[in-house]
Amino acid sequence: MKPVRILGRSLASAYRSVVRNFSLSLASISCIIITLIIVSFAILLSYNVNNFTRDIESDLTIVMFATKSATDEQIQELRKNIDAVPNIKEIVYKSKDEIKSDMQNQNEAFRKIMEEWKDGENPLQASFIITVDNIDNMGETAKTLQNLQYVDIVKYGEGTVEQLVSIFNIVKKVMIVAVIALVFVTAFLISNTIKITIYSRKNEIDIMRLVGTSNMVIRLPFIFEGLFLGIIGSIIPILVTIYGYVFFYDKMGGVMFTNIISLIKPYNFVFYVSAILLCIGAVVGMFGSYRSVRKYLKI
Repeated sequence: MKPVRILGRSLASAYRSVVRNFSLSLASISCIIITLIIVSFAILLSYNVNNFTRDIESDLTIVMFATKSATDEQIQELRKNIDAVPNIKEIVYKSKDEIKSDMQNQNEAFRKIMEEWKDGENPLQASFIITVDNIDNMGETAKTLQNLQYVDIVKYGEGTVEQLVSIFNIVKKVMIVAVIALVFVTAFLISNTIKITIYSRKNEIDIMRLVGTSNMVIRLPFIFEGLFLGIIGSIIPILVTIYGYVFFYDKMGGVMFTNIISLIKPYNFVFYVSAILLCIGAVVGMFGSYRSVRKYLKI
């Protein structure tokens, strides 16, 4: 039961310290609020960029045209050879007649022109629309497909795809670095603020050490104090995240400037981000307190 009593006293002491040193506690909470709001923005932006990236990646395809003279048997052989190429996720085949029918349905002028074609005079080429597993290797996959027999042309947006992949990777890395940096800034601010609180209670701590109180018992109230500050400081950022993102999503109609860039639906996304903010606030608060006690008081 002793550990339970120590835990109870530590929690009570942490609560009293937060109330007694309200001005310092408010400074810590304010720092946490401001930083976590920025962290929330960075997380929301990062997830939406990743979502947009996945949407773009899923739409990137390789279009391969078979030679005009390829027979049905040769097309079947080509299909088997495509299946054997690494990095192939999905293959959609369209015959000459299917392409002709699609073009006729989409455009009246095409329909009139193509109606005059006689049987066997279809100059179109059968095509394969290929989706890859990893767009980073799309160029290499396209080169492999180009070397297959009965292949005429392979197109995948050379140059543009590589640029998009490069930009997406840079954005992802920047977002990750930004979130990590903000978390460390929060820990530093909490650590410095709590360090002032600890200094103001130096005499109390010295007395506890003189009577033989263990280092862990001395540390616990400060660690719980950081936990309380972190949790309290995360409440406003969580509310801003939930209501702010829902309002923004509704205001923008679920898209960002254009229908191409779709936003992640609020539910349950905002609750997931809120849980992350709560964990960051709590963990960083405890870490900041522990760091102050260990490093600056040299307990």
